[in-house]
Amino acid sequence: MNQELLRALEMLDSGNWDGAHQIAQEDKTAIGSWLHGVVHIIEGDRGNAEYWYRRARRPFPGMESVKREIAAIKSALEQKRDG
Repeated sequence: MNQELLRALEMLDSGNWDGAHQIAQEDKTAIGSWLHGVVHIIEGDRGNAEYWYRRARRPFPGMESVKREIAAIKSALEQKRDG
């Protein structure tokens, strides 16, 4: 599913948060939940974003963190692939 999550990150970069949301909803991993939280940050839905961060077992980084979070998710996926 890592490839799908990477594809979802590309979608977020291109502004297709709805497509990224669909992929994140299907992924039941912690990274999928983390990405799902980022999608809700982009939507401006703090409550849902915080919920998905709790599911991912990550501290909520705030509503201004999208770029940092996308980069961190990408790094985590690449480390998982290389590890």
